[in-house]
Amino acid sequence: MRMHMNPEDKQLIPGPFHVIKEPPGPDAPAQRDPKVAATVSEMLSTIESGGLDAVRKYAEQLDGFTGADLEVGKAEFAAAARDLPADLREALDAGADRSRRFAQMQRDRLVDFEEEILPGLVCGQRQVPVGAVGAYLPAGRFPLLASAFMTVGVAKVAGVPNIVSCTPPSNAGAAHPAVLYAARASGAERVFQVGGVQALAAMAFGLFDGIPPADMIVGAGNAYVAEAKRQLYGRVGIDVLAGPSEVAVIADDTATTTMVAADLLGQAEHGPTSPASLVTTSRRLAEELPAEIDRQLAGLSTRSVAEPAWRDYGSIYLAEDRETAVAIMDLLAPEHLEVLTDDLDWYLQNLTNYGSLFLGEWSTVAYADKGMSGTNHVLPTGRNARFTGGLSVAGFLKTLTYQRSTKEATEAQARPVVTVSNFEQLDGHRDSAQLRLDLLDD
Repeated sequence: MRMHMNPEDKQLIPGPFHVIKEPPGPDAPAQRDPKVAATVSEMLSTIESGGLDAVRKYAEQLDGFTGADLEVGKAEFAAAARDLPADLREALDAGADRSRRFAQMQRDRLVDFEEEILPGLVCGQRQVPVGAVGAYLPAGRFPLLASAFMTVGVAKVAGVPNIVSCTPPSNAGAAHPAVLYAARASGAERVFQVGGVQALAAMAFGLFDGIPPADMIVGAGNAYVAEAKRQLYGRVGIDVLAGPSEVAVIADDTATTTMVAADLLGQAEHGPTSPASLVTTSRRLAEELPAEIDRQLAGLSTRSVAEPAWRDYGSIYLAEDRETAVAIMDLLAPEHLEVLTDDLDWYLQNLTNYGSLFLGEWSTVAYADKGMSGTNHVLPTGRNARFTGGLSVAGFLKTLTYQRSTKEATEAQARPVVTVSNFEQLDGHRDSAQLRLDLLDD
């Protein structure tokens, strides 16, 4: 989805605004590619019937896997730790630790309880982790090293007893050593060198020796991975059906054009279809930004990716006031949202639709992307932030309710159930309640 407004969207904005830059065409959801869907469907069917042999065949054909064992061994983990630069190991350890600490803060606030609703009736809830999670750790064009922090590490904090990870053999037919180090820093115990659809299928179907079928599949990937998650959903749970990474900035006249441009391009380099949007109350900023984007692109090593992303999916809106800016941004519902203004608390209280919020010039999306702020970077895209948040420790927990009734609570529950069931003509419900009423008279 292009993160800008359709004509009908613009009718919903209560205040005046001006369009400075907008991509061509309507802001329509991306259509599923029928060829991708058909390929994924065939692969899932083949793997379900062919088992691990089919997984290995796809790994050799599509991943370029050349090893003897799909599972990463102790020697490979040791080599990853030994060969990586010390400063990178230190940075990955820090990201894993901070992501784990924030997840623990969340977990501590998700509590079990039991309380009496009326005399003789006690109700409660328990937070129970899912039984098995499969975490996909991407390593395509760029190895996204923090992915393990957000999936494996957070699942560990939730108390998930069985966690398996898969990562593409992107390093000359073997798993990327930095991805392996990040996985181990996050607490991963079993990691397999398998990518794409075959990885998700193997985890969902329980094809790896000694590992149960996953109850939940998490982690980002390409269009084939996203389609596999879509088709497997229902058989397993998933985190989010994420599209291209998105970034938006709300800024006023206190923001510098240099910082706004840098932060937009920092996410546009994720892919050539990654949307980036500025909503500003500053005419100066709105008018200066295009030239500053061009200036920074000229020296950016990822220009071949970031430039088409900004050209084809970038937008700039000039809002009359902050209320209008919030209305526009809540409609766009971006994955990542930075606020570069002098009234941060007001925006914190009034913005409602975003995946994660970054307040002030000393915050940036890049910090969370790499795990350094601790919050999770598995977030909703395509305006899905209107109705859901991102992955968190709560995503790996089931809130299970229960009730315990005594004879004392029978009259207060059974009598109205009989009344309602008679009206609905659901005699079985009525009889189940009436039986207990009759026992009161014995």
